[in-house]
Amino acid sequence: MKFFNPFEDIRVTRHNLPHWQQPGATYFVTFRMADSLPVEMLRELDSDRKRWQLLHPPPLSPEGEAEYHRLFSARVDQWLDEGLGSCVLGQPSLRSVVEESLKFFHGQRYELLSYVLMPNHVHGLFVLHPDWPLEKVLFTWKRRTAGVINETLGVEGPFWQHDYFDRLIRDGDHLRNVIRYIRRNPAKAHLKEGEFTLWESELAQAVG
Repeated sequence: MKFFNPFEDIRVTRHNLPHWQQPGATYFVTFRMADSLPVEMLRELDSDRKRWQLLHPPPLSPEGEAEYHRLFSARVDQWLDEGLGSCVLGQPSLRSVVEESLKFFHGQRYELLSYVLMPNHVHGLFVLHPDWPLEKVLFTWKRRTAGVINETLGVEGPFWQHDYFDRLIRDGDHLRNVIRYIRRNPAKAHLKEGEFTLWESELAQAVG
């Protein structure tokens, strides 16, 4: 398992959000349904983020990246836990489509450590294979699942929000904290059994 190394090169890619990458690193990723947040919330978030980025131009230090996620990723997570949008992933049959896609290339393009499928978003923790960039893995997950779920529901249009939040795991303590965060997310969102899917590897299960 490889953690973030501040002395190695970092590849930064951008859609609406910045993404910091190192080959073969360990990632915590959140991606959400397209209707999971109202437009007015997203406009507020985007305005605040742009002001912050003007004061913190890239490349960001590890401390700057941590502040970015504390201010913006955590804010989105809180909104998502309010259960906004259609929340169709509350249906076990649709969550199983996502789970099948996550596990399809497990052991080849990445090693899954833990994930939780919530009614309107997904949290995943995994070690990425050095030959596979993060954006391609996320694109594959979203493409495979969106088509099947839209066909099942008889709808058209984007199912997933185009972008995603990701974090490079810094060290063992950070890894354990993320495992606990994923595990506790359903309770924090006041979900009942059957409304979410939690999966943990043996490594994640060993974390108390």
